[in-house]
Amino acid sequence: MSGKRIVFTGGSGKAGRHVVPWLKQRGYDILNLDLTPLDCPGVNTLVTDVADSGQVFNALSMHFGFGGFETGEGPAKVDAVVHFAAVPRVLLKPDNETFRVNVDSTYNVIEAAMKLGIAKVIIASSETTYGVCFAEGDKDFHQFPLDEDYDVDPMDSYGLSKVVNEKTARAFAMRFGSDIYALRIGNVIEPHEYDLFPAFLADPLSRKRNAWSYIDARDLAQIVHLCIEKDGFGFQVFNAVNDTITANEPTEAFLKRWCPGTPVTRPMGEREAPLSNRKARHVLGFREEHDWRHYVDRKS
Repeated sequence: MSGKRIVFTGGSGKAGRHVVPWLKQRGYDILNLDLTPLDCPGVNTLVTDVADSGQVFNALSMHFGFGGFETGEGPAKVDAVVHFAAVPRVLLKPDNETFRVNVDSTYNVIEAAMKLGIAKVIIASSETTYGVCFAEGDKDFHQFPLDEDYDVDPMDSYGLSKVVNEKTARAFAMRFGSDIYALRIGNVIEPHEYDLFPAFLADPLSRKRNAWSYIDARDLAQIVHLCIEKDGFGFQVFNAVNDTITANEPTEAFLKRWCPGTPVTRPMGEREAPLSNRKARHVLGFREEHDWRHYVDRKS
């Protein structure tokens, strides 16, 4: 493995606590920036408020641990920053604070990385940019599948912050000629959460806000890994989801039943997730390893 040095923000969160160990096992040297420690051997957590620009600039230009002092050459070069730190959804903080923290922190991380000469940044965007997850009332998607060129239109503070963050990433990528990839991450499923799926299948409309899609936390780690290793794409948005719809019917028949007024703009795979990962598969080479059907008794 490359031994690249990675700064990972928010590694102590729901997704990060799976992604960081997965990357560590593949030989990366990782520094976690978070407000709470991460229990991962060999990964130091630097307590950092990423909404504070000064703290971010310092954190991205520090030793990862005590071993760094032995070189006598100052902090080593950082190869990439993965930015997952955020207020993770609405209704945890007041709306304006959710927006402020998420927008300011992403600006701070990208700006510091660019001005410190770190050429690769991966940021966590969200399925909420597609406008239905935290919508008021029962809002329909414009079309299926949900591809990266969709006209994103969230009405909530969290989804709006993620749209702004994508624009911030695009601006810096153009300005510095760097690679900044935004991952529109679906509903993150940890390994122990597959026991939730029988209830999902029994109540199809309960998954409309997630577009009947999900991302296994371990498959998300693979996508991050691919983004770190794939260079030269400039600014890109990738849907970070698994392949398969969370339903027992084939996709087009299911959508015709539950979203009869929403157009399907291209033929979809038999079990293709409505939030499509086609671009991640074709551009990054993503191949899922954790199809929900391997873990769930679909007769229950």
